[in-house]
Amino acid sequence: MDITTLRILGTLLCFGTFLGIACWAYARRNRERFDEAARIPFDQD
Repeated sequence: MDITTLRILGTLLCFGTFLGIACWAYARRNRERFDEAARIPFDQD
């Protein structure tokens, strides 16, 4: 296994991680929680 193969595997791992985070962030089941968190700065004490 040479350095090029390791770089390819590292790139694929990072890309897969990115896709996983993007799918999690845009999942419908998280919408309510993210909307609530987005309103936190505007809440009055």
